[in-house]
Amino acid sequence: MTSELATDSGYQSLLGRISDVYAAGRLRAHQAVNSVITETNWQIGRDIVEFEQGGKTRADYGKALLATLSRDLTLRHGKGFSRSNVVRIRQFYLTYPKGAKASHQLSWSHYIELMKLDDALERSFYEQQAIREKWSVPELQRQKKTSLFLRLAAGKDKDAILQLARQGQLIEQPADILRDPFVFEFLKIPEPHSLPETDLETLLCDHLQPFLLELGKGFTFVGRQYRITLNNTHYRVDLVFYHRILRCFVLVDLKINDVEHHDIGQMNLYLGYFAAEENAEGDNPPIGIILTRNKDELLVEYATYQMNSQLFVQKYQLYLPGREELRRQLELTLREAEEAALLADSEKEDQP
Repeated sequence: MTSELATDSGYQSLLGRISDVYAAGRLRAHQAVNSVITETNWQIGRDIVEFEQGGKTRADYGKALLATLSRDLTLRHGKGFSRSNVVRIRQFYLTYPKGAKASHQLSWSHYIELMKLDDALERSFYEQQAIREKWSVPELQRQKKTSLFLRLAAGKDKDAILQLARQGQLIEQPADILRDPFVFEFLKIPEPHSLPETDLETLLCDHLQPFLLELGKGFTFVGRQYRITLNNTHYRVDLVFYHRILRCFVLVDLKINDVEHHDIGQMNLYLGYFAAEENAEGDNPPIGIILTRNKDELLVEYATYQMNSQLFVQKYQLYLPGREELRRQLELTLREAEEAALLADSEKEDQP
């Protein structure tokens, strides 16, 4: 009877439906627990802060208040009220005084990671991006470590930076999937180190999950060394993806050495082939990304003159980027924007 059920299509359909309902129920239960824990901690944090603000006498308790609360609450309720956790709970209310609107989508562990960020712009970005891309806590930690916000903010003006912080990264056009630079620190290749392009390609495919996390939301892997044939001549694209949001193929070529003009011409050939031969109805024009260790900006400018606007040459690194330098660039952009706004206001006031 068991073997007959195993091959019965109706039974298999029943098994699938029950599995789907069970998985959805577990997810809702997990989200409900997260929501309750986060809301509870916010209310506790509010009570602590309001008690502290109840006059000079209470304010004088200072650090003794948190230590005493930790001891007494642990005696009453057991685990969950270590001094460090009581400090975090208080900080949670101070960081989100109007409540955590996204608490049902992020866990308390997510918020602990977010509260480690002092900069409000960065914290807002990672919060929105964690919700948008459904990051686990380890994924959030990795993106913070690789300075994703600062890399995405590089080269943007003030308005674009503020929008990035408020909404996370919106994928609306090909340039939105780029990083400056891409970071492959998860390969754990020491610097200085040189390896063949095929070895780098193999390592990226062997670490596909963190590679897709670095590429961002929407990427699905199609294949490596994807063969195309023109007039009996075979060519191979290093890596091919399909982007679900942009609805297009994304072709990636890896370069260990400097990009040459013929590399750009070759990628343009690949784009033409995919547009004509691989695209299905409803697909948008393909995107080409050449990933290189070094980038000659002038050569790229001239080599792509009047060429496909969906062909990009981007740098990659095998180690974490210099966070402080990226932060200085961000602060400089914001400061220059503020100074320009003040100057414009001053000129308006001087006008008769």
